[in-house]
Amino acid sequence: MKNKIFNTNNDLTGLITRLTLGLILFPHGAQKMLGLFGGYGFNGTMAFFTETLHLPWVVGFSVIIIEFAGALSFAVGFASRIWSVLTIILFIGIIFTSHLDNGFFMNWFGNQKGEGYEYHLLIIGLSLATLVNGSGKYSIDERIVN
Repeated sequence: MKNKIFNTNNDLTGLITRLTLGLILFPHGAQKMLGLFGGYGFNGTMAFFTETLHLPWVVGFSVIIIEFAGALSFAVGFASRIWSVLTIILFIGIIFTSHLDNGFFMNWFGNQKGEGYEYHLLIIGLSLATLVNGSGKYSIDERIVN
């Protein structure tokens, strides 16, 4: 089981996909967890998820953890396959609950009622590549299996 989770191709592909995921997800996770980048922090985000969106607390908590801890784990290459699966599930959920009605494209010109789901598909694609390839070079996963 350990090899299935932590095994990785020792190449630059995994390094590039996981670093991209980590760098893109981190600001979103830091907004939700720490209140950085104009975010509301953990308590404010949990209140928004549970009181405004009426999500169960475990869903709100999971979103915050996946975006914050997942981003850090991607960056260092720890358990990237697990974080990839969680990220895929999260972003599929985000598409179907919040963005599907807004169409494909992002709201570049402010003339849509909200953001489309193209960004989410990119995150899913990068997560799929990381799921297949593993964490790649210079990762904790590489050190665990060797």
